Amino acid sequence: MALRQQVFAAAAGLALMATLGNAAFAQKPGGTLKMYFFDSPASMSIHEESTLASQGPMMGVFNNLVMYKQDVPVASLDSIVPDLASEWAWDEEKTALKFKLRQGVKWHDGKPFTAKDVKCTWDLLQGKATEKLRLNPRRAWYRNLDEVVVNGDHEVTFQLKRPQPAMLAMLASGFSPVYPCHVSARDMRQNPVGTGPFKFVEFKPNEHIKVARNPDYWKKDRPYLDGIEYTIIKNVATGILTFVSGKVDITSWYFLQVPMLNDTNKQMGKELCHLAPTNVNRSVMINHEAKPFGLPDMRRAISLTLDRQAFIETLTQGKGTLGGAVLAPPDGIWGMPSEMVRSLPGYGPDVAANRAEARKLMAKLGYGPNNRLQTTVTTRNIPPYRDPAIILIDHLKEIYIDGELELLDTTQWYPRITKKDFTIALNLITNAIDDPDQALYEYYACNAESNYDGYCSPEMDKMIDRQSAEIDQKKRKQLVWEIEKKLAEDVARPMLYHSRSGTCWHPHVKGYTMFMNGIYNGQRMEDTWLDR
Repeated sequence: MALRQQVFAAAAGLALMATLGNAAFAQKPGGTLKMYFFDSPASMSIHEESTLASQGPMMGVFNNLVMYKQDVPVASLDSIVPDLASEWAWDEEKTALKFKLRQGVKWHDGKPFTAKDVKCTWDLLQGKATEKLRLNPRRAWYRNLDEVVVNGDHEVTFQLKRPQPAMLAMLASGFSPVYPCHVSARDMRQNPVGTGPFKFVEFKPNEHIKVARNPDYWKKDRPYLDGIEYTIIKNVATGILTFVSGKVDITSWYFLQVPMLNDTNKQMGKELCHLAPTNVNRSVMINHEAKPFGLPDMRRAISLTLDRQAFIETLTQGKGTLGGAVLAPPDGIWGMPSEMVRSLPGYGPDVAANRAEARKLMAKLGYGPNNRLQTTVTTRNIPPYRDPAIILIDHLKEIYIDGELELLDTTQWYPRITKKDFTIALNLITNAIDDPDQALYEYYACNAESNYDGYCSPEMDKMIDRQSAEIDQKKRKQLVWEIEKKLAEDVARPMLYHSRSGTCWHPHVKGYTMFMNGIYNGQRMEDTWLDR
């Protein structure tokens, strides 16, 4: 099964690369890439944000220790390449990961990059630094990290408490840049300083984000572009018009939903828009601390009323996939087979039977046609969130729950759900990489900052640790499937579907590769160039 999935992924990647053409030669330096961009972020600080609205434009401002090779569509351990680290090695016990660092690298303000910057970054992420991040969504990634040990200016060791094969994969994510010691977290929110191919120029909320070529980049022939301008247009139809009319070169990465993508291709008369699995799934969050939604029977009833296939057919024209907490096959390596997913409570095809069971649970709780439950369904005010939230409200009516839609701007959304200020919410789970450690620790471990709905099971925490330490991939996959089953039974966070969405770009945009299993890892843009 694993081999078949890998072959499928490789074939999909090759097909996509063939579509894009070979852009590995005759690169033309110069020019400014113009993008229609979907939303205005709260800040420019990748480590404090959970949305592509901030992480995407800033990935090119920074470097990681290691990264996923930017021209390989399917990110995996095999596609990880050096970045600020020139090489790395595990010790025999797989509890120490040593990095040798590049010399001569400078921050955009001219100060030298050293091993101290690496230690400062992960001390900040672990909450060990004097200064604290306002939000720290990925602190849970590093629960197994004991400390970062500095050995001179050009070597660091990540000392782990136990083996964790996935640590390297998480360090390669676009959410894992190295920050400078000498710039405060406050300043990084509005004037970030990195070592990457592009320098931050300007962020005007609701207007634009601009970056410019770093002439002192340590990769001497990169980037090709003089800069990138991200014009913020929140109305999708207006944004698409800017692309169709040629005013922008590329649309927001992965933002176009299937119907809009197909319509755009028809308007253009050619395939300029490309669809990809994103590793971002739609889910229902139920606040475990809000009465009566914290009751197990209430949560189970909500999961049972969901017609997951209706979401897929309506919103993705059948292109979405039914799955659990981790990326579903054939796009993902770790997800449960479809027949196993359909055996989970509420995920089977007999929607009428599921809803009949749900109504019995609601009756047991005292709700029915003459005693309906009033609530608010909260979500972020952009189409990938708003559209499924509207369908969710319709499905809740089937079990005597009347939901009023509450729409929040991005700058309000994350603070609200982080404070658990909601009862029911429609959320996108933004998985950064195709590995269980990231998804499970970030969203389901007790007290993780992104565990917005308050699910906490000491037994689950132990199960997550067990799969994380397992080196044998087959054994690990079985452990992950057991976790998936328990999450569904506990109604930790009911999944709706795993999405596919798209990006459009004109033929003169070269050297850009669309990632197939993680939308947060392919925005370095140092290899992109304009053929005009």
